[in-house]
Amino acid sequence: MNKISPSVEDAVADIQDGMVVMIGGFGGAGAPIELIHALVERYKKTGSPGRLTVVNNNAGNGDVGIAAMIYAGMVARMVCSFPRSSDPRAFTEKYLAGEIELELVPQGTLAERIRAGGAGIPAFYTPTSFGTLVADGKPVAEFEGRKYVQERWLKADVALLKAELADRKGNLTYHMAARNFSPLMATAAATTIVQASRVVEPGGIDPEHIVTPGIFVNRIVEVASPKQEEALLREVTK
Repeated sequence: MNKISPSVEDAVADIQDGMVVMIGGFGGAGAPIELIHALVERYKKTGSPGRLTVVNNNAGNGDVGIAAMIYAGMVARMVCSFPRSSDPRAFTEKYLAGEIELELVPQGTLAERIRAGGAGIPAFYTPTSFGTLVADGKPVAEFEGRKYVQERWLKADVALLKAELADRKGNLTYHMAARNFSPLMATAAATTIVQASRVVEPGGIDPEHIVTPGIFVNRIVEVASPKQEEALLREVTK
């Protein structure tokens, strides 16, 4: 039941080529920067893991976080809602060069597809995207006089998440908006890896405050002073 990893490098050591990786975060809020950068450093040293499919709300900013993964050449495909953020040059350059694929998903649909993956629901219908290019090729059905588009679940081999507080059994809390997609991703991934600002003993978290139960978490590493994406971007532009 002790799910603690000794380092961020050890925590991500078994992520393999071609995997689907969900990464928590809404921009910089909740982005597990240390886990991401450990994975990037491993790729630079070994050439693995490559050809990844990354699921996230965004496609990265500047040259940190997911953008660093894209610049390194690790990512073959992005599944996201906002490929163009404040500084999207990494994704833009790779996409225009034909070096990365994009599956564009409306934000609410992205969240529901991930939730469906965790709940074991293979498909659902939503009116969002009907009549647009995003709906091309997808089944359409009519309910009560309105057209709905069929969307499929999203599941992953691995989820990389950032928590505020964890115990050794994997129960998690999040810091305010840093929660975002993370609880859903934890349920939809075969393996969930978490960096937490603080790790306590079982019983150290009020059960009423737990957001993600430990049954959905496989690995935890304590990162006491995690980097924030926006702060890293400001350092670069100084």
